[in-house]
Amino acid sequence: MERYDIIVIGSGPGGYVAAIRAAQCGKRVAIVEKADAGGVCLNWGCIPTKALVRSAQVYADCKAAATYGVAIEGEVKPDWTKMVERERMVATTMNKGVQFLLKKNNIDVIAGFGRLKASDTVEVEGVDYEADHIILATGARPRVMPFMPIDGKHIISSKEALVLPELPETMVVVGSGAIGSEFAYIYATMGVKVTIVEYMPQIMPLEDEDTAKAMERAFRKMRATVMTSTTVKSVAVREDGKCDVVIEGKKGEQTLEADVVLSAVGIKSNIEDMGLEELGIEVERDKVKVDEHYKTSVDGVYAIGDIIATPALAHVASAEAIHCVEHICGLKPEAVDYSTIPSCIFTSPEVASVGLTEAQVKAQGIEYKVGKFPYTASGKATAAGERDGFVKLIFDAQEKLRCAHFV
Repeated sequence: MERYDIIVIGSGPGGYVAAIRAAQCGKRVAIVEKADAGGVCLNWGCIPTKALVRSAQVYADCKAAATYGVAIEGEVKPDWTKMVERERMVATTMNKGVQFLLKKNNIDVIAGFGRLKASDTVEVEGVDYEADHIILATGARPRVMPFMPIDGKHIISSKEALVLPELPETMVVVGSGAIGSEFAYIYATMGVKVTIVEYMPQIMPLEDEDTAKAMERAFRKMRATVMTSTTVKSVAVREDGKCDVVIEGKKGEQTLEADVVLSAVGIKSNIEDMGLEELGIEVERDKVKVDEHYKTSVDGVYAIGDIIATPALAHVASAEAIHCVEHICGLKPEAVDYSTIPSCIFTSPEVASVGLTEAQVKAQGIEYKVGKFPYTASGKATAAGERDGFVKLIFDAQEKLRCAHFV
């Protein structure tokens, strides 16, 4: 039976970073992957979405070319098929890059679904592999809600949103976190009539209230409809292929009609059928419980990334991976500081933040001051023709910077 120092299950930003760091520390490493190297992030998430965002930005710039003294003859149109082809090419390039890094670091890649058979054994497609340490980095997938069953054609997840065969005329986006907001921006920029439905009182619920207000104005300038404090009760596909979305909000119950409904209501951890229960690994609310070094309740088994109760961000998974591996190797790494993790949403204007929101500062009873600078007063922003947005800094009473928000 093949034996390794460390086996990593999953090759996303947590998994492949863990494997490479372990190899750099002189460990014999294998990584188990059932799909594509790079995980959802590089193949069906962060990176391909940003490729479409860039296409949307270029299209918007071309439509506004005359504003900058550039004459374009004829009508500027989005070639959606070419945009999707480019986005797929970007994902393929990144996938090959991860494969190259794994090969360069002499990491064995085991193709298939990995399942824990014991605290030191992983079964992959009927073959057992042993390791002194096992790191679970299996990531997450789009959450499916019973009232909104995804069929991949009319009711879609973020994966299908990347490869729709053609642009719909109308789309309802359910959820306005990073995923929902970015796709709402992409499709609205392409001329799709987009309606954003958000259960919480503001869009981008994790962001500062001022940020949410600015982005709601930005979406309305794109002719997108924003509906907050609104519940989706059901989504049904009619015989003619249209979707009826029954909602309840400030105006009571009503039905929206759309060609496509995008479900962007969060993610679900990939932890099923992995042998966690059989080994006695503790799970709480769909998340694997870990200590400060990402060790589970079973010695020798660790978990990082989207399957634990920390921010579901690629750079967070990578930071956790490095700490986890360095702890295993006895290097005594510093703990990941979750209070200083940056977050970005790639809309127009782009949103970035680090630290607490103003509402969170108030809730903690911190005496604070706010510094705010609008881009309308910035020479660079005016020259670039990008005057929407602001910088907002929050300080405590001693004028120590606590958090920052950029729109």
